[in-house]
Amino acid sequence: MSLPKSRRVRPILATLASALPFAAAAQVAAPLETRLDEIAVAGNIEVPLGAPADAIGAEAAALLRKPSLTQASPVGLNLRTPSRGASRLGLTPLQTPASLDIVSGETIRLRGQSSVLEAVSQNGTGISIFGTPGFGLGAFTARGFAGQNSIQTLFDGTRLYVGANTLTFPFDTWNVERIEILRGPASVLYGEGAIGGIVNVVSKKPLFTPLNVARVGLGSDGLVRAAIDTTGPIGESVAYRLNVSGNRADGWITPNGEFRNLAVSGALTWQARTDLAVTLSHDLGYQEPVRYWGTPLVNGRVLDAVRFNNYNVRDSKITWADNWTQLRTEWTPSADVTIRNTAYRLQSRRHWLDAEQYVYDASTGRVNRSDYIDIIHSQEQIGNRFDATFRGSLFGLPNQFTAGFDVNHITFRHTNNFSGTFNEPPSNEPPQSVPLIGYDPGFFPANGRAVPAYATTTNQASVFAENRLEVTDRLSLLAGVRFDAPTLYRANLLNGSSFERSYQSLGYRFGLVYALTPDTTLYAQYATATDPVNSLISLSQSLSNLKLSTGEQIEVGAKGLAFGGAVEWTLAGYRIVKKDVLSPVPGSSQLVAQVGQQSSYGAEAALSWLPLPGWRIDANLALLQAQYDDFGDFAGNVPINVPEQVANLWVNWAFARDWEARVGVQYVGAMFSDFANLGRRPDYALVTLGLDRQVTPASRLSFRVSNLLDTVYALDGTVAGNVNTNWYLGRPRTFEVAYTVAW
Repeated sequence: MSLPKSRRVRPILATLASALPFAAAAQVAAPLETRLDEIAVAGNIEVPLGAPADAIGAEAAALLRKPSLTQASPVGLNLRTPSRGASRLGLTPLQTPASLDIVSGETIRLRGQSSVLEAVSQNGTGISIFGTPGFGLGAFTARGFAGQNSIQTLFDGTRLYVGANTLTFPFDTWNVERIEILRGPASVLYGEGAIGGIVNVVSKKPLFTPLNVARVGLGSDGLVRAAIDTTGPIGESVAYRLNVSGNRADGWITPNGEFRNLAVSGALTWQARTDLAVTLSHDLGYQEPVRYWGTPLVNGRVLDAVRFNNYNVRDSKITWADNWTQLRTEWTPSADVTIRNTAYRLQSRRHWLDAEQYVYDASTGRVNRSDYIDIIHSQEQIGNRFDATFRGSLFGLPNQFTAGFDVNHITFRHTNNFSGTFNEPPSNEPPQSVPLIGYDPGFFPANGRAVPAYATTTNQASVFAENRLEVTDRLSLLAGVRFDAPTLYRANLLNGSSFERSYQSLGYRFGLVYALTPDTTLYAQYATATDPVNSLISLSQSLSNLKLSTGEQIEVGAKGLAFGGAVEWTLAGYRIVKKDVLSPVPGSSQLVAQVGQQSSYGAEAALSWLPLPGWRIDANLALLQAQYDDFGDFAGNVPINVPEQVANLWVNWAFARDWEARVGVQYVGAMFSDFANLGRRPDYALVTLGLDRQVTPASRLSFRVSNLLDTVYALDGTVAGNVNTNWYLGRPRTFEVAYTVAW
C-alpha cells in the first residue's frame, strides 16, 4: 500500500557545503554526486539523510531506522553509518568490536578509481593487491594473509565461491553505493575462509526520486569511458534503476595491450506495503583484459627498452563473462522485527589462452617462453540466504538478535591442457624463445588446446546467529556463531575417477564495546576462523583428505569522533594465528604436509580530518609482522605476497569557488614471491593528482593523473632457481579527463 502524496516527505538535496561548515566558509560548491546521492528512500517515503524525526514524521523516521536505507557519507570514516559487512545486526562501526572501513561510491568515483581493486587498495586500511589475470586481475592481502581464500569478496552481502583461486566479479565501480572492508576473521559471518577479512561491494538501489547521471571520459593510451545511471518511479509502488558503463583502451603495453569491458546493472523495487519491499536485480559483467603476464628481468631489473613489451603470443585470449541475479525481500512486520531473504544465481564463463612465463637467458640473449596454457571455467552458483532480526530485551536489558541460514549449490567445470601429450610446440611453430627486442610474438601451438579435465559439485548449508546485549548504557556484549557443512564431489573427466568429501566448520566470536563518551568507544574481540587449504569448490584429489585450517584472532582497539565530527579516527591492534597449513618437506618448496603454522600481529590507524576551511585529509597506516612459524626450512620467513607496511594519504583542497584539487599517495612495502624470501619485490609509492571544476550545479569536469612519478612497480613475480625472473608490472603514468552531468 503506497502512501498518499500529501503524506510523502519530499527529498531535500543536501549539499556538502551545507553539511560541512568549512566548505561553506570557502564558498565551494558541493561535488555533484554528493548533492544527488545523499537521499535515503523508504518505498514511497523519501527523506533527507540526517533529518530529525520531528521534521519527517514518526512513520518515515521508523523506516529510516532500517540500516539498508542509510547511504554512506562521502566525507569521513562513516563511524556512524549502519553497515551489514561486519555484523548482520546493522550496527555502525562505532558499535562494532572489529575493524571496518566504509568507503562511499562517491569518494571512489571522485578519486578516479574505476575498478574495485583500485578502490579497495587505495582507500582501505592495511589492504593491498597482488596477482595476474590468472586471479581475475588481482587478489587482496590483509593482516598477513593473501589470496581469494583468505580475503573473500561479497556482492550485496552474498559470498561468491571461488573456483581455482579466480574471481572476476564485481569489477566496475560505477554501480557501487559503498564498499565495506572488514579486517580480520569473518568465518562467523560468511563461512569457511576469510581469515584475513572480507570486501563487501554494495550496489546502488532503485530510488523513487527521478535521477539521471551520465559520464564520458578520455585518456592516454586511447582510453574511452562512457557510463549512465538512471533511476526513478514507475507508478506509485515500483521504482527502477539502470546502470551501464563501458571502458576500452589501446593499453600501455604492446602488442595485445588493448582492453575493453562492459558492466550492466538493472533493478526493480516493488514497495508492496510500507513494511514489505521486493527487489529483483540482474548484473552483467564482460571483460577482455590486457593479455599481459609480466616482463622478464635482465640482471634482476626491468630495462627501459623492454618495460612496455608484451611477450605473450599474438593470438592470445582472455575473456570473462559473469551474470548475477538476485531476488531480495525485506519485511518489517513491526518496529522490532525485520525478516530478509535473498535468492540468487551466479554464472561465470572464463577463458585463457596464453604463454604465461618469460625468462631472460643471458647466454643466448633471448627470452624463453613457457606455460602455454589453455583454460576454460564454467561455474554456476545457486543459493538462498535468510535471516530474521529481533529487537527486544533479555533479562530486562536491551537486546538485538539475528538468526538465519545460508544454502548453496555450486557446479564448476575446468577444461585445460595440463594433461595429455602436449609438451613442446610442433616443429612448424615458432620456437619457445624469442629475441629480447624486435621479436615476432608467434602463435599458440595448435596441438596444445584444452580438453575437459574435471567437474565438481558442491552443496553447502550453514546456520548462524548473532546477538548484541546492552549490559549498561555504555557497555555492550556481542556474540556470534556459525556452523558450515559443505560437501564436495569431484569427477576426473580424463580417467573417470572421482571422490566425495564432506567438511564441517564451527566459528564463533565474542566482543565487548565500551563507550567512554557518546563519540568514543573502546573494544576487544576474540574470533575463530577456518580456511580451506585451497579453493574449496576446485579442491584436487591430492588435497581431499586434508582438514580445514583453523585460526584465531585477538583484537583490541578504539574509535571516535571529535570537534563536532571534524575528526574521525580509529586504532586497532591484533594477533592472528593460523594452524594446520600446508608446509613444504625439508629441502623442497613442494607443499605436502598439513603441519605448518602462520601468524601475524600488527597495528592499524585511520584518520579523517577537516583541519581548515576548504581542506580535508584522509590517512591510514598499517604496520605488521607476519611469518611462517612452523614451515620446514622456511620457518621465520615472511609469507608470500604480504607487505608489512601499507599506507594511504589523500589531501583535498577547495582553493576557489567551484574548484577542488586533490593528491593521493599509496605506499606498499616490499614483499616476496617465494617461501625462501629470495624473490623480493621492492616497495613502491604511487602518487595521484586530481582537479575538479563544478561547471554548473549539475555538471562537473575532472582531470586526473595516475602514477604521477611514473614509478616502475611489480604487483606479482615469478622466481626460478632462487632468482627473480619475471615481474607483473603495474600501470605507468596515465592521464584522464571526464565530464559528468545530471538531470
